[in-house]
Amino acid sequence: MPKSYIREARKRVGPKKQRIRPIIERLAAEHADAAIALTFRNPLELLVSVMLSAQTTDVNVNRVTERLFEKYRRPEDYLAVPQEELERDIFATGFFRQKAKALRGTMAMLIEDFDGEVPERFEDLLRLPGVARKTANVVSSERGNAQGIVVDTHVRRISQRLGLTRQEDPVKIERDLMRLVPREDWARFPHLLIWHGRRICDARNPRCVECPLALDLCPSTRV
Repeated sequence: MPKSYIREARKRVGPKKQRIRPIIERLAAEHADAAIALTFRNPLELLVSVMLSAQTTDVNVNRVTERLFEKYRRPEDYLAVPQEELERDIFATGFFRQKAKALRGTMAMLIEDFDGEVPERFEDLLRLPGVARKTANVVSSERGNAQGIVVDTHVRRISQRLGLTRQEDPVKIERDLMRLVPREDWARFPHLLIWHGRRICDARNPRCVECPLALDLCPSTRV
């Protein structure tokens, strides 16, 4: 897309600081049911689900954890079986060897350092094996204590299309979004973009004619 067109489009929709609240409000109205797609009943299941979700779909993770969480209910359960057995139980999520190793390392640390409980502090979550910033963000947000904004492929693509960031690196994108999005919306904002990406703003064929942001809030609209 020519830079001149991009500049003109940004002038048409106005500054991003003025657009962010209307963007959130319209997406919230459009996707009132936007929420995490993973199925869990407690913080431990949440943590495991998010760790397993790397490089696969939430639907696939839910299919695996439906049985997994009946067999593994406590951190001790993940350590009570050979790693090969855990690998077989999570095989369908992909990268099963790395994930099984990370899960067992996390469970051992939960038992040793946190009395078997998933820690509340963001810094403590980051200490867990296999838990990077994105996973810690998801867990914190779903527990009502968002410390940042989750950036996945949908959030990255749509925030760029909306002109909210020019960055490519997820950490830098998150930093830009945290400056714009009101803190009280940090938890729900990623869900809104994710569901918008799944339903309307497709990576290859965005349905701009159906988009509530197209005419006056999105500089990338094709309408």
